[in-house]
Amino acid sequence: MSSGVRILGTGSAVPERRLTNADFEKMVDTNDEWIRTRTGIEERRIADPDKASSDYAVEAAKKALEQANIAAEDVDLIICATVTPDYLFPATACLVQDRLGAKKAAAFDLSAGCSGFTYAMNVAAPLIRTGAYKYAVVIGVDMLTRITDYTDRSTCILFGDAAGAVVLGPSEAGKGLLSFELGSDGSAGALLMQEGGGSRNPSSRETVEGRQHFIRMNGREVFKFAVKVMDRATESVLAKAGLAKEDISLLIPHQANYRIIESAMKRFGLTEDKVYVNVHKYGNTSSASIPVALDEANRAGKIKADDIVILVGFGAGLTWGATLIRW
Repeated sequence: MSSGVRILGTGSAVPERRLTNADFEKMVDTNDEWIRTRTGIEERRIADPDKASSDYAVEAAKKALEQANIAAEDVDLIICATVTPDYLFPATACLVQDRLGAKKAAAFDLSAGCSGFTYAMNVAAPLIRTGAYKYAVVIGVDMLTRITDYTDRSTCILFGDAAGAVVLGPSEAGKGLLSFELGSDGSAGALLMQEGGGSRNPSSRETVEGRQHFIRMNGREVFKFAVKVMDRATESVLAKAGLAKEDISLLIPHQANYRIIESAMKRFGLTEDKVYVNVHKYGNTSSASIPVALDEANRAGKIKADDIVILVGFGAGLTWGATLIRW
């Protein structure tokens, strides 16, 4: 039986096409200064029309497996966190399993909004820790631009497309994923939702005409929720690991809005070099935002052996999650 679980490799994939704030000035009543000061976003990546979530998920997973030096045939489990799957079914994780050639892997999707990647990591980790599985690929992928209402100036500026992945495997005790916190508050689910296309409001002419297949968000209330739960979840994983805020080497928050990230920096007294930020490049990529940022930080050499890294996010549900890692 393994006593620890660690990240063996990271990978990410983003579309080439960019949508800048200047582009939005031609589409809706907004401007670059308004967007940057309220969100920190300068541009986002938009997938080409012939691409789907699984295309980017496969690319990110291949990079993570290559870095981990693990063959796809040795993968036992694939979890794909997404709210924008290729299809309602089969699961995007199954499409990824086939294209990777991971013939013995179990595969399923997980829906927890922007918290999805953190949820998925902490579903996979116990299966490795107990010895049931040895290697898992955990992917966060979303193409929110496919469900973005480009007539809604309050939300259309926020979202982009991307995928990020990690390979999890066994490690010695005291290394890897040391503590986690997951939570939900379904009573606030209506603050961030896609109303149409499910069993409550099946797809119909009326749901399309009512624009119910697009993201609807109460930005003000979600902002207040995000600030509260990110602080609480970070404090929780530190306490569970017996560590203090002074021990944080790098905080990798969900990249939704720079003002939310800035609030966490002030709360924990973190300097800019201890918080990874890329929201200006990609916008909010939902479940992909944390693994994409993690992969960038890892490949840039910003994470060193024994560093204490905290991943923390929030999302639709409403949900939240944090993971503390000794690298």
